[in-house]
Amino acid sequence: MSEYDLVVRGGTVVNASDIVKADVGVKDGRVVALGEKLGAGAQEVDASGRLVMPGGVDSHCHIDQPSSTGGRNAETFESATRSAACGGTTSVICFAPQQKGVGLADGVAAYHERAKSACIDYSFHIVINDPNDAVVGEDLPKLIGEGHRSIKLFMTYASNRVDDGQILRILEVARRNQALVCVHAENHDAIMFMTEKLLAAGLNGTKYHSWCKPALVEREATYRMIALAELMDQPIQIFHVTCGEAAEEIRRAQQRGLKVFAETCPQYFVLTEKDLDRDAREGAKYLCSPAPRTEAEQEALWDYVRSGTLGNVTSDHAPYNIGDPDGKFWAGDNAPFSSIANGVPGLETRMPIVFHEGVVKGRLSLQDFVAVTSTNAAKLFGLHPQKGAIAVGADADIVVWDAEKKTTISQDILHHATDYTPYEGMEVTGWPAATIARGSVVWQDGKDMCEAGYGRFLAREPYDYIKPNGAFPTPFDPVAGTVME
Repeated sequence: MSEYDLVVRGGTVVNASDIVKADVGVKDGRVVALGEKLGAGAQEVDASGRLVMPGGVDSHCHIDQPSSTGGRNAETFESATRSAACGGTTSVICFAPQQKGVGLADGVAAYHERAKSACIDYSFHIVINDPNDAVVGEDLPKLIGEGHRSIKLFMTYASNRVDDGQILRILEVARRNQALVCVHAENHDAIMFMTEKLLAAGLNGTKYHSWCKPALVEREATYRMIALAELMDQPIQIFHVTCGEAAEEIRRAQQRGLKVFAETCPQYFVLTEKDLDRDAREGAKYLCSPAPRTEAEQEALWDYVRSGTLGNVTSDHAPYNIGDPDGKFWAGDNAPFSSIANGVPGLETRMPIVFHEGVVKGRLSLQDFVAVTSTNAAKLFGLHPQKGAIAVGADADIVVWDAEKKTTISQDILHHATDYTPYEGMEVTGWPAATIARGSVVWQDGKDMCEAGYGRFLAREPYDYIKPNGAFPTPFDPVAGTVME
């Protein structure tokens, strides 16, 4: 009788903290042994000459998400999580959105139903755009208590944005109930002002998407969000940082001891504003928010990743089909840049692009690669040590990585349901040879073995990583309503 259900044999195990040559023994979906020459497994994966790393944790992806801004999401949970697994990711955190004027409970329950077809494990951020009394007093505390330990808010988009007063209400309920607040930080009024001026001047092509959203609108909103969070002593994460100006505001906050975390995305390493300067059908493939910037900003981002200011790299997978009338061009074929659905697909390509641009090009160590694609997100969102590490007791979420494999990214090799990839023709070195999700091989040597419904919802308990610092900028505690001694 086999000692293990599965043995990953002969590889080099890479965690965020160390690298060691070892076999990995798996039983009942968990890692139970690390060592040399482990006993037989009922199933074995030969990892000789390959890296064995924790499966990716993608903490920012839009999957089968009802749109409030126009356009229909191209992915189901099955298609999106299948593509994630084929790219080495074994856990995702996506978004259960609130519709303005509607409570939270029914929408979140409906989203749980959608997610039942997931192939890998998942959790949710709760999107709040109407923090009324019932939402902040009843719905949100209950949902946080049920394991939804992160909240998403938008500082822009007309149908989603919350103003500063509403932000403070959300920060207060998060602090009372121990949840992390994640933020899309851009100055809405500045964007709208620039958009109106550009359209009035007849400048409506995709190129001008980046003109209405210069780096300063991200920098200003990032600074303002940090200040509001500091007022409430509430930990936050800034999503999809694209420029050195915003990253520097985050670094300064971190140096002051604030719990301000931040991420960036592969598109901001490899796409620039020049990619938007095409005809509408092509330019729309690269249209996302915040907008891609310059090559100089790409290098600046790498500096902030290396320093730890930007702690994780997510896909911000936001898929809209080019050829679908309800996709990118939901507002018509001749829609201006302001009415083209925002977002690019990227679940499957996230880890290969970061490996190529980071490790292969000498910008990241192997351990840092594991940290920014898996471990840091698992820690930040309360999934560690269950996720984000190859360690005894952890879920057997593993990617066997072929660090030498050269691949040309193209639509025809990917497993998503979106009808294009913005990375068409890009050559990368490094690709997953096998992906294991809770002990089950779901991808191996080009063969997809994902099973719809295998994924489980990851309810998250309170955890120390995001506890407030316990210090306010004045002697008055605005949450408790008391003067501190």
